[in-house]
Amino acid sequence: MLDNLKMLNALTGLMKNRDKLQTAGNRVREKMEATRCTGEAGGGAVRAVVTGSMKVISIELAPGLANGMAADDKTRALAGALIAEATNNAIAQAQEKMKEAIQAEAKSLGLDGIELPGLQGMLGG
Repeated sequence: MLDNLKMLNALTGLMKNRDKLQTAGNRVREKMEATRCTGEAGGGAVRAVVTGSMKVISIELAPGLANGMAADDKTRALAGALIAEATNNAIAQAQEKMKEAIQAEAKSLGLDGIELPGLQGMLGG
């Protein structure tokens, strides 16, 4: 009960100081834009790089896979599945990095341990 009141007071204080909250959100956004996460599939045959803000930066195909794509439909289908898998892997890493950045900002704002569904959105997530 006391912890809930403490968190409520911290949250009320933040609402009064929206500049502090906006600054924290900007820090999270900047950090996520600079963060790069690499996902792989097919033992490295496909690599996808995304930012912490979930933008796909690049997709790299191993030469053997790229050459095989011209040969047959099965290889093209495999390449598509590997690209999706690598991209999803990179996005999952980026989501974890976003969660960590938001938790760090929440802690610095005195909201350590608080679980609010809207907190991610308020901080730029």
